[in-house]
Amino acid sequence: MYQSKKRLIILDADGTTIDAYSAIEATFVHHGMTLGDETSFQKRHHLFKYLGGLKEFPSIIKQNIRQQGRKKIVATLTDVYRSEASLYPGIAKLMRALIADPDTVVGVVTRNITNEPLETLRQLFRRHDIDVDALDFFDHVPLKEQKTMQFRLTRERFVINPARSYICGDEYKDFQAAVNMGMHPFMVSYGFEDHDRLTQKFDVPDEVISRTPGDLCARVRNAFEMPL
Repeated sequence: MYQSKKRLIILDADGTTIDAYSAIEATFVHHGMTLGDETSFQKRHHLFKYLGGLKEFPSIIKQNIRQQGRKKIVATLTDVYRSEASLYPGIAKLMRALIADPDTVVGVVTRNITNEPLETLRQLFRRHDIDVDALDFFDHVPLKEQKTMQFRLTRERFVINPARSYICGDEYKDFQAAVNMGMHPFMVSYGFEDHDRLTQKFDVPDEVISRTPGDLCARVRNAFEMPL
């Protein structure tokens, strides 16, 4: 059924490979606002991750209800991503190793909300010596769409066995999509959802969660039989 012996790994961008919190925090500071500490940030509803918690920042909510206000913030966020935002420690080296591995199909699937998100991430990755054209795929999924179908289409595009397919993500929806597609989830708890939320609210097994970028890199390298 599956002639290819290659492995597939799908990398999430924000919160998994990219330090999104620092970029969003810098954006808020630019507009004279406070995002709050990272622990609180991880526990807010998705809407409040970009607008601030309702109880903590009522003025921010009012300001961002206006579409023009949101456009200005997204424009600033775009500039921050393109010129300042960073990958987590060790991620760039891991990505370059995955790209160089002839037995691995690797790419990025993102729901990044900046302007022209693929160009934004192209510039960010370029600053870390990663050429996105060297990836096997580089896809953007709009917020209104689910990642599950994108994961399926990606795997089917390369005709790879689900048992040899992996997804790296930081939110429960990434875990759910991986399981639904019969793929192995590499979850992280340093991104948009913390360890307690993943394990206690959504019952994500602790065994598949990396608490640090270094842990994630080590897990992937071990699974792919790559040197540390």
